[in-house]
Order: sequence, then structure tokens, then C-alpha cells
Amino acid sequence: MSAVAESPAKQREFAYEPEDFEKVRRCLLRKAGIKLSDSKDAMVYSRLVRRIRVLGMSSFSDYLKRVEQDESEVEHFINALTTNLTSFFREPHHFDALARFIEKQGDGIDTIWCAASSTGEEPYSIAIVVAEMYGSFRPPVKIIASDIDSRVLDKARSGIYPAACMSKLSPARQKQFFYRGKGANTGKVRVADELRNMVSFRRINLTDSSWQVPDKLDVIFCRNVMIYFDKPTQLRILTKMVSKMKPNGLYIAGHSENFNAQSNLVVPVGKTIYQPARGHAQ
Repeated sequence: MSAVAESPAKQREFAYEPEDFEKVRRCLLRKAGIKLSDSKDAMVYSRLVRRIRVLGMSSFSDYLKRVEQDESEVEHFINALTTNLTSFFREPHHFDALARFIEKQGDGIDTIWCAASSTGEEPYSIAIVVAEMYGSFRPPVKIIASDIDSRVLDKARSGIYPAACMSKLSPARQKQFFYRGKGANTGKVRVADELRNMVSFRRINLTDSSWQVPDKLDVIFCRNVMIYFDKPTQLRILTKMVSKMKPNGLYIAGHSENFNAQSNLVVPVGKTIYQPARGHAQ
């Protein structure tokens, strides 16, 4: 006769009650504007348990008290619970649209903001397009890349990736924009210094009252991050972003995000690509 399987809750290293999950959800919503679904309770345990071990704590309840009382722990808390899935030239039609926009605007472009840069593949893809279109690593365009997660920003700044990440890049792009590792670094690549120097990374929480980005932005890439916010937060962030754009600028969303209903703020001009509605940009 087979043994009765022990319940997942009893197998867990630390006590983790439903009310702990609810406290995590409320805290993350309050601190970062991110709304976790009911199905994420196992993910929350697996992500936060690592931090609990590092701190030598004995329960989720004690850890959550630490998060509420110690502001320096909040960043670790947010870092642990944010998901970062990205790749070079993900959703390639967006980069084709960026190239056409640059070709049309020429020297009229000043600043591009990548608002959810994750580990850097997206802003470096933007930089590759910019460098190619201007034929220079010193174009008249500033590229700002931001994320709420300080760990992924550190990885992005380093520009070091597994060589397999280049599988979708042409041999010409691989040769021009990456160094291949040798010796102990075999199997890795590093973004060329000239390309890394084109991107300015900074930590920005999109739910904060102010952002360290200039006004009159030409292009905003904000892809696959709005889905983590509730509707009021999405609307507030979108409104604020559009207010910082030039009237003819491009707002580029993710494949699972749709803002066609916000016609008072943006109008669609391509597949998940928008421009500010009349009267709603700088």
C-alpha cells in the first residue's frame, strides 16, 4: 500500500500561512504597485525563502515585520518578487518600427527611454538599432534604461551574457557589437564597450511620484511590465508617460498589453505601438 503524501505546507522549511501570502501581496502592491494573482503563492514562498535564510530568520511573519520596519530591506523584497524575462530583439517588429522612426525623424530625435530594461538585452537592442541607423557609436541620441530591480541593473551594466543569447543575431551584428570570451570566459559574450557607453542605466520605480528622466521623450519602450499593475495604476503610469513625450513620439508596449481603450491618451499606429493622442503630450 502506498504511503500518503505529506502536504506541501508540512514539507516547507519555514511556516507559511495564507495570511502571510496576503501580507506579501498587500506589501508589494503598496511598495511597487505590483498586483500578484492568487496563483502566485508558491512562487512567493520559493523566492522569499532564500532571503529568509540569508537573514537567519525563522518565519515569514518575522521577515514581513522586517520589511515593514527596515526600508533597506524593501529593495531586496521587491528584487526577489519581480520577474525578468527578456532577450535580444524580442518582438522584432518593434525594432523595425524604431528604425523607420529614426529614418523619418533623423537628427530630430533626442532621447529614448527603455522603462523596464531587466538584464539589458532590450536597451542594448535599441542601441544596436540606433548605432546602425546613425552609422556611429556616438549618435545624437541619449538612451536611458531603467528597472525597479537593482540586481538586474548590475547585470545589465556588466553586459555579460551566455553566448547562446546571440542565436537570433546575424553574424555581422555578433561580430560588430559583442566580444567573445576566451579561456575561463569561453561560452560567454560581452557587449562591446562602445555600445555599453551608449546606454545610461538607473533604478526607477514607475509608481514613484517622480522619475529621473527628462521631458519631451521621443520614444518610450515600456513592454510587458504594465501587466503587473492593476488598472488604476496602469492608467496613472500611462498618463504620466504620455505627458513626458513629444506629440509625434512612439510608445511601444508589450505583446500582452493593449491600450486601444485609452484613446484619450494614445492612438495605435502599429502592432502594440502608439502615439500620444492630440493634446496629451508635451
